[in-house]
Amino acid sequence: MLPFINQVNLIRYLIVWRVTGSFVQVPQAFAADISRTLGTLIAERLPTQQARPWRKWLASWGEVAAGAEEAADARPEPTKGEADRWPSWPIEAIVWPYPAKHGYGLGEPILWELKLLGDAADHGLFLEVLLPAMEAAATTSDERWHRPRTLWGRFEIQAVYAAHGARWEPLVRDGRLDLSYRPTPNQWAEGLAPQMPAEWKWLQLTWLTPFDLRAEEHRDRPAEDAPAGGRTAQGPKPPSMMQLMDALMARLAGVMFGKWGTPDQAWALLPEEERAALRQESADTRQGKAELERAEEEAPGCWIGSQRFLNVSPRLAPYLELAAILHLGRYTHFGCGTFTLL
Repeated sequence: MLPFINQVNLIRYLIVWRVTGSFVQVPQAFAADISRTLGTLIAERLPTQQARPWRKWLASWGEVAAGAEEAADARPEPTKGEADRWPSWPIEAIVWPYPAKHGYGLGEPILWELKLLGDAADHGLFLEVLLPAMEAAATTSDERWHRPRTLWGRFEIQAVYAAHGARWEPLVRDGRLDLSYRPTPNQWAEGLAPQMPAEWKWLQLTWLTPFDLRAEEHRDRPAEDAPAGGRTAQGPKPPSMMQLMDALMARLAGVMFGKWGTPDQAWALLPEEERAALRQESADTRQGKAELERAEEEAPGCWIGSQRFLNVSPRLAPYLELAAILHLGRYTHFGCGTFTLL
């Protein structure tokens, strides 16, 4: 168990939507489509004061606030830089559609995970704001959403589960909500203690979603000087274990301490001996073969593929598991920066 794990507020929801139309297609940037559709409905449904940050978010897509005449499916264009192209919700949340196909027939399920973090890890927020937006998206007849083969207005909420350690506990079954079940912001971590061999000969890390670990202030550096996730003359540069640990601490700082949190604050949560050992063993982990390629331009993120590490210390196992759950780098709201280990 990590020393600070119970201080990380997180509620994980596994959501199952079942298609009610004859055939629907989801876009390459499906997470962005979910985010934008639900966020727009939230902005329109909340009282004025509560809706203010959501309307500001909506305007960042290049649209006016709720009730705009402009079509809601217009492609957003960046105005001041790359980061403007993918604005995230005004709450700390991750929208992660599970890897699957792009076309679904009648009755087929679509699975995705919604993670609420930090101050947003509030089941009341899910029940009062997010779930009603999903219900509205499921049955909407609004012409803004009626594109050919669109999902919106053509699905039902079949089930919702909440993570309790390694288990998924039912919150919605066959469309029926259990109001007596109240997931807490800490139950996700109960019993999470990965059992790893005394020594890993090698470890393969496969990125399930595109990742971009570049620091925001270094986005425009020349390719040969780019930090983790940048490109070298030979191709994309895979992040080292130390860079993954640094990215995890940066992620923890944002979740636990807010917008102005720093990685040093997250590192400081560890006992001095553990901190020194983690840094040393991360630095000692060697890079193996990597197969990374440029991600699709239609979706956020930069690189995707797999990479191998050699002589990995078992001490790193719980940190890597936490990193996969929290997602690393930029565009985490859209599910970027998560992986599996083999």
